[in-house]
Amino acid sequence: MTGPACRMCRTSVTPAGRGRPALYCSRSCQAKAYRRRKQAPATTAGRPAASAAQARRRRQIAEALWRIAAEQGLHAASLREVAAEAGVSLRAVQYHFETKHQLLVAALHMLHAENERIARSRIAPDPADPRALLRAVLAEFLPVDAQRTTALRVFAAYYARSLTDPALAAVFLAAEQPLERLVAELIGVAQAAGQTAPGLDAWREADLLVSGAVGLGSDVLHERRTLEDVWRTLDYHLDRIFAGDPARTARVPGETDGGGGRRAAGSG
Repeated sequence: MTGPACRMCRTSVTPAGRGRPALYCSRSCQAKAYRRRKQAPATTAGRPAASAAQARRRRQIAEALWRIAAEQGLHAASLREVAAEAGVSLRAVQYHFETKHQLLVAALHMLHAENERIARSRIAPDPADPRALLRAVLAEFLPVDAQRTTALRVFAAYYARSLTDPALAAVFLAAEQPLERLVAELIGVAQAAGQTAPGLDAWREADLLVSGAVGLGSDVLHERRTLEDVWRTLDYHLDRIFAGDPARTARVPGETDGGGGRRAAGSG
């Protein structure tokens, strides 16, 4: 009668006289199996996806970290403090995130995904008015409401940490620069429609707009500038970019309509 097969090489295993049945034909196969288990990735194709309850708990813990980071900085976000803020046990945090660094990286991924989801729900595509669409995109870099204020404060905390943490920097600073690319594409569409000033470099304009909006948004967080003043600056640059749009009325430099926009010439 043939004995059970070795779990590594599938050769027949001689049944043991008593005790637990042997799983491997030799110590060599047993050692190989051990190494394979140690080297296996945390997530594999055959492993079931996290349950909805687990996903909610991970999100609950990540949100607690965001709140601590926004108010106190990442240095204050120990696993124990995050557990207390989330209202769960330290063991629960460690079950989902073995180390603080693992939590930081995962929470940053979740924050990026959450911001993108919310931004998509807020920005209504309107090919007929690329300037308004571009203005809506720039608003995502400004603390115009509680959600964006918190997100920007968390990103600021992550930015400081990413300067000395390559793993965080890889998540925080995407090499493909998707935001700048989106803004450049919007400017390019307007260029093709003859709505911009002649001779613009869409990528350079996008680089300037994004970096400017990020820096100006930080000034609002520090209360060095008001949102109204920031919008005047951004609208000034948008007016310069879209100066060739025949559909837009002439504008008087320096005048505003009171809501951050520019006032048409001759309007009261």
